[in-house]
Amino acid sequence: MAVTTAPVRPSEPGRRPDAGRRAGLDRALPWLLLLPAAITLGLVSVYPIYAGVHASLTTYLYGRPVAGAGLKNYTDTWHDPVFWQAMEVTLKFVLIAVTVETVLGLGLALLVANVVRGARWIRMSILAPMTVAPVVVGVIWRLIYESETGFVNPMFTSLGLGAPNVLSHEGSAFFGLVLVDVWEWTPLLFLICLAGLQSIPQEPLEAAAVDGAGPVRLFFNHTLPLLLPVLAVGVVLRLIDAVGTFDQIFVLTRGGPGTATQLISIYAYNTAFNFTDYGHGAAMLIALLAFAFLLVLVALSLMRRAAKRVAQ
Repeated sequence: MAVTTAPVRPSEPGRRPDAGRRAGLDRALPWLLLLPAAITLGLVSVYPIYAGVHASLTTYLYGRPVAGAGLKNYTDTWHDPVFWQAMEVTLKFVLIAVTVETVLGLGLALLVANVVRGARWIRMSILAPMTVAPVVVGVIWRLIYESETGFVNPMFTSLGLGAPNVLSHEGSAFFGLVLVDVWEWTPLLFLICLAGLQSIPQEPLEAAAVDGAGPVRLFFNHTLPLLLPVLAVGVVLRLIDAVGTFDQIFVLTRGGPGTATQLISIYAYNTAFNFTDYGHGAAMLIALLAFAFLLVLVALSLMRRAAKRVAQ
């Protein structure tokens, strides 16, 4: 009995198999899904940087572009003593504020991580300052520092010490702003450190405790090395944000008294909008961006070295 087979129909010329189409779609799908985010990132991040660089290379007269400036705005910034003074104030502000916030955030996270009863309400109360808009924070602390109905002046007056008027003196105004920043952003470091502590595996810590390691040795030899990668992320985020601090300082002191609290962000704002020298102000902000990038690289390098020393 002869077996007959159905003839194989040849594929139509120019027609791709379904498997090839699916494979091509699978390869293109990740890029298609990333496209909306890439466009949004370009609009809100890349384009402002491009516009800032373009403005820094332009000469403005009464707020209107009149000619290309080349690198003149950058050379003017380099030779501007007020710029370097503002850079010094910015560096001091960032280092003091971020250091205090990191230490306090880590300490609070260690305390709350061991709390069982009421831990939820403690976390919510610590995180509350971070939820307030920076401008509102500035208004609140201005009332606390300056107003007779606030807290600082009446307290000192009731003790017979006289109203300190924190924002009226150079030293107290600077550290008053540091206190405001610490109050608002310590919760961010606390949240990051707490999440890191809760993600640390407990087996190495329990084994070290069984071997006789005390709380201090357990923290420095085991907890801290495991926490350093998470802590580095928090510190880098705060460094980037602290370098560009503007809202609270603008509301509280606008850079005064004198130039005691004049960060680069305030000086660039005054140069661009009060004196309509947009090119010079843009050059300062581009320099600030480079400074923030350099500061982040230094912080990451120091943390890597610290992690290696602790691991040894």
